[in-house]
Amino acid sequence: MKGDLKMHRKQKGSTRLLSALTLTGLILTGALAGAGPAIAGKSDGNPPPGPTTGSTLGQETYRPAYHFSPAKNWMNDPNGMVYHKGIYHLFFQHNPSGNTWGNMSWGHATSTDLVHWQEQPLAISTDTQEDVFSGSVVVDKNNTSGLGTTENPPLIAIYTSAYKDASPHRGLQAQSLAYSLDDGQTWTKYSADPVLNRNSANFRDPKVFWYSTAEGGYWVMAAVEALDHKVLLYKSTNLKDWTALSEFGPANATGGLWECPDLFPLAVDGDPNNVKWVMVVNINPGGVAGGSAGQYFVGSFDGVTFTSETTKPSDALPSGTPVAGFNDGTYNGWAVSNEPGNWKNGPFTDAPAAGTLPGQNLVGGFVGAGLINSFNDGDWPLGSMSSPGFTVDSDYINFLVGGGQHPRASDKLDNTPPPGDLLFNGFEVPDGTTLAEAGWTGTGDLAPSYQPAMTGGDYYIGAKRINTFETGAAPGDDRQGSLTSPEFTLSRNFVSMMVGGGHRSPDSGQVLEAQLLVDGNVVRTLAGDDAGALNWKGWDVSEFAGKQARLRIVDQATGGWGHLTADHVMLTDQAAVPRSDETTVNLVVDGKVVRTATGANSEVLDWASWNVAEFRGRQAQIRVVDNNRFGWGHILADEFTASPQPARPRLNSYDWLDYGRDYYASVSFGNMPEDKRVMLGWMNNWDYANSIPTFPWRSAMSLPREIGLTQTPDGPRLTQQAVKQVDGLASAPSYRNTAGGTITPGTHALPSAASGDVQRIDVTFAPGTAAKSGITVFGNGSSSTAVGYDAATKEVYVDRANSGNVGFHPLFASVDSAPVSVDAQGNVTLRIYVDRSSVEVFAQGGLRTITDQVFPADGAKEVALFAEGGVAQLKSLTVTPMKQAMFLASLKAVNAGGKARG
Repeated sequence: MKGDLKMHRKQKGSTRLLSALTLTGLILTGALAGAGPAIAGKSDGNPPPGPTTGSTLGQETYRPAYHFSPAKNWMNDPNGMVYHKGIYHLFFQHNPSGNTWGNMSWGHATSTDLVHWQEQPLAISTDTQEDVFSGSVVVDKNNTSGLGTTENPPLIAIYTSAYKDASPHRGLQAQSLAYSLDDGQTWTKYSADPVLNRNSANFRDPKVFWYSTAEGGYWVMAAVEALDHKVLLYKSTNLKDWTALSEFGPANATGGLWECPDLFPLAVDGDPNNVKWVMVVNINPGGVAGGSAGQYFVGSFDGVTFTSETTKPSDALPSGTPVAGFNDGTYNGWAVSNEPGNWKNGPFTDAPAAGTLPGQNLVGGFVGAGLINSFNDGDWPLGSMSSPGFTVDSDYINFLVGGGQHPRASDKLDNTPPPGDLLFNGFEVPDGTTLAEAGWTGTGDLAPSYQPAMTGGDYYIGAKRINTFETGAAPGDDRQGSLTSPEFTLSRNFVSMMVGGGHRSPDSGQVLEAQLLVDGNVVRTLAGDDAGALNWKGWDVSEFAGKQARLRIVDQATGGWGHLTADHVMLTDQAAVPRSDETTVNLVVDGKVVRTATGANSEVLDWASWNVAEFRGRQAQIRVVDNNRFGWGHILADEFTASPQPARPRLNSYDWLDYGRDYYASVSFGNMPEDKRVMLGWMNNWDYANSIPTFPWRSAMSLPREIGLTQTPDGPRLTQQAVKQVDGLASAPSYRNTAGGTITPGTHALPSAASGDVQRIDVTFAPGTAAKSGITVFGNGSSSTAVGYDAATKEVYVDRANSGNVGFHPLFASVDSAPVSVDAQGNVTLRIYVDRSSVEVFAQGGLRTITDQVFPADGAKEVALFAEGGVAQLKSLTVTPMKQAMFLASLKAVNAGGKARG
């Protein structure tokens, strides 16, 4: 996905949004008042240039040692990867001006070996007319374009022009050319762009290759109509004039935008007489692990049409007893609670939806004539539904679920304050006065005469709040200063308050937080979650009982979400309970939620299952909750069935390039020597891409992977290996165990020789009687990342739920798994590349891969073996340190000066 482009969603008219709204009995005034913070949240961001204070370029916290990352600023999709005259060229989506998505241009790096990359000057820049989105580069050897000469044939970039308001094509996406006559050093945009325009707002990501025929051949372009889930194939003899060939799709995973296609041939097990074609289609959201991912199809291509042999048919309903299906035009006795006063009786109305509702993208995956769909009147209205009571008489309840990915956070569905003492009168100072008259002091743009604000933020209480965006001489995220309250007595055990806006990691060099001061010292801090909605947070202050304290708001941040909002500070006897902005399906037993599920930010429903065997014979209800007003603030549900077996999610049956959370927009290099096929992807996920805690850069690429096709019982499927040049970075092994041994239940740290955060680990083990077994990396005794095998599900998994810093985004913590069978000897073999902030796992010779970012605790380098619920057997283990491949010149210069970090 290209950043802040949205799949769907019509916003409600501002007049209705700005009126007072009843939210579960509480009047919330001005729920969307002020567009400032919302706009600021999408801004490009522009932290101060240069590396983190005290860090050498290439040695910053979380900086990869042998994965490509730009020296600074934002990066996403790899573009235009091509081999030319002994040089590998990597272009990439880049924001030259900031560390979040925006100003899309093509960055550029070059390498002679795919691992030592040198960043080059910006290649193709955004301008007043267009942003430069993804695409490909070809070597126009025969000068078919006429943009070079026979003696000096050009490199041609075919990219998507995302046209801005200043362009006569505003709002459209079309395919354009740029060319280079100096081997990719400089680029000129073609004067007659665009060369292919469908008058579409979502036509993008051209991948172009030469297709040889007996008559000579022609260029083929694969591009996507993102919302239609189609790959469109075109033909050209000169790269400038294109005619349609065929379309492919929709097929398999369609729960999000289709993007970044690729199409290429591969010989099965190296047999030139058995060649198949592979169609790669990246998708966001709707990936197997959630959010961004890449799927692939195996089939044939005749120069006109790609025919898939791996498209899966629609599945049948799982066996069992129907609980609710919504196919007779009624809710069959379910109790519906729609938001009072909503003009369309939303979000559920009084009857099931027949499918897609007005303003919604196409809804799919449901069964029969009706379903629960809370998009009535869009994402705005809130409500819930409850089934009649029933007796649990099966081991599983299976159902289809889709819509927003907003998990259940608490029992609190309203915005009511907790019992306690309100401080500062909730900032509701008399009209015509400011916090200056209320005894507050401040510095810079946060002088108290500018506060409180009456605009910005969502879910605040009353009419006034602190908002560091709406302050100073001119509102904006670059306003800076501090604001300090009068003293108050800590007379209760907790301080609870509503907080929204942005946050900054310690590595950013910026401070953006609410601070509690006791005896002049900062003893507690908190911040927003890069969101406009304020929510309840707080501190346990029982150790400071009876002391005097002050609240200080500090904003030293610039760029996107460089502001903080705060309201309703209270002294309370219990910890603050966050409002649950959930879109969920829940099982309620004895009045308590015992099982819960949410959507995956997808309009395509998929199967979910609850194991309910422990509740057999007890009364239960199903409760569907939509308590979210904003993006993906709706829930879809259908076909509840009591069953003896769990339903298998459809996503698990499709073929995926990678089963982790962080391998997206993956495409292959063009013009490779020896017809090798090498791919790499963006090592990030749009669910949290703008929030990962890295500075002054954001995002890295995966390792380059050589891919092939091998015959499996299901037919030819991809295998992947890191290119051999990656393993050329290996040092001598630091730890080796070839004798093996028993892995008893528990976690067993390996000797310090195995510790590290830049290494390759090769391990073979037999799960034996263990329910789970494997190895942990990035450990420190209290946190680690587990790479293991689940014997019950027959899956290799990466568990990063306790991997270090996971709190920067609610969707980051995860357990990601891939189906893997033990080999003929009952073993699992893993090759794991560990690189400061990532793990890339290649299982069973590369038949399955899992790529995940992790942000470990400082100094967490311990490696350990583990087993749960039984005994596993280690067969062999080798730990090999890897040499640094990036920013070597910077490190050499610093080492020469004696300032290198240890």
